[in-house]
Amino acid sequence: MRIDMSHGSGGKASAELMKDIFAKHYSNDILNKMEDAAVLELHGRIACSTDSFVVTPVVFNGGDIGKLSVCGTVNDLLMMGAEPKYMTAAFILEEGLEMSLLDQIVSSMAKTADEAGVKIISGDTKVVEGKGGLYINTTGIGLIPAGREISAGNCSESDVVLLSGNLGDHHACILSARMGIKNDIKSDCACLNRLVNSLLENNIGIKAMRDITRGGLGTVLNEIADASKCGIEMIEDALPVHPEVRGFSDILGLDPLYMGNEGKMIAVVEAEDAEKALALMKQNEDGKDAAIIARVICGKGVVMRTRLGGSRVVDVLYGEGLPRIC
Repeated sequence: MRIDMSHGSGGKASAELMKDIFAKHYSNDILNKMEDAAVLELHGRIACSTDSFVVTPVVFNGGDIGKLSVCGTVNDLLMMGAEPKYMTAAFILEEGLEMSLLDQIVSSMAKTADEAGVKIISGDTKVVEGKGGLYINTTGIGLIPAGREISAGNCSESDVVLLSGNLGDHHACILSARMGIKNDIKSDCACLNRLVNSLLENNIGIKAMRDITRGGLGTVLNEIADASKCGIEMIEDALPVHPEVRGFSDILGLDPLYMGNEGKMIAVVEAEDAEKALALMKQNEDGKDAAIIARVICGKGVVMRTRLGGSRVVDVLYGEGLPRIC
């Protein structure tokens, strides 16, 4: 069975779609009331993030657009030191989409949200003409505990930058699928709750955190340097890249510095906590390949200390970082 325009009419077909797919997977005490808006009780500072997911293909090695939409939203909240609590999910379905594929993606999204401790509490579905595609928009809400101040503008000279693992996995996975190239490269798509919580629960002096998605590490570090009005010196030899991703990117002329991930983060921490933070990351499956990759210095912009002992400027990504990875 496929999606057709009647599934977006608001009538019987729409009701059956809600009941047979969305309500089946997203059932919870808030959503089940089926009100025009979810009513929440929130106290304290709130982090809110919204994102849209348009990746092709919608199913890839290591995940799918449903898992990706939860991980992307949850990770954005975590990077602000928030505890993710709630999500909304709006679906734009193209006519011709296989119902079984939609069910698979909604199920994956529900499973990932449950593992991340997040409730999907509101949503919307629209059906449009097309070729069987699928797009998801999410909004996430999290609570920031009192006294927790994590921001890209907090960094200062002598702080240390840690990277949680290999660069470019998700980007290389999606590009391989788009080009019909068969390999074993797997997306790193993951929610980073356990990794972040291990740092926070052990009182690591975290100045800033960012997940490395579109634009890659080079762009993210430039944004942090600009926000903190400082410089960042990277160490080329310290950057972890999986050998298969390295070979793939070399063949296509890609730079892992600008390739996106969906399950990697950087943490800028006080120098005295760097080794402890690294050990904590490595104890986690999502941080087993973590490394200290840079230090905050006086100055501006991002430079890299090369393997040959020289240095070069690392700028932001220019142009379109094909393919669209999220």
